[in-house]
Amino acid sequence: MLMRTDPFREFDRLAQQVFGPTRPAAMPMDAYRSGDDFVVHFDLPGIDPETIELDVERNVLNVRAERRVPAPQGAEMIVAERPTGTFTRQLFLGDTLDTDRIDASYEAGVLTLRIPVAEAAKPRRIQITGGDSRKQLST
Repeated sequence: MLMRTDPFREFDRLAQQVFGPTRPAAMPMDAYRSGDDFVVHFDLPGIDPETIELDVERNVLNVRAERRVPAPQGAEMIVAERPTGTFTRQLFLGDTLDTDRIDASYEAGVLTLRIPVAEAAKPRRIQITGGDSRKQLST
């Protein structure tokens, strides 16, 4: 068995118990464009979907989720390494996205948002109309 030692682990554990988490909770994400949709995946393992809140104001998307302590009230925690508390993230969305039609789903610890590209931002072909044929002048 291989054991990794960290002389400051106990100090960090005590500091977290007294002062709370020492670093902001992470909400890692991937984002890409697929066809006419902008897709964002947020890793939120162990989050109750009822605690996830999404809102958009002036093209700023706010994501908020909460992971509660899994142990019942009064239980003695032996090891508590998983972060708990509130996780937040802001995304600044461009005007080319249709924020009125965002679709959100949560499955297997991943929150997926599909944001359609606005119709005005999609590439479109411009029709060229023909005028009178130009007459060539012979000199």
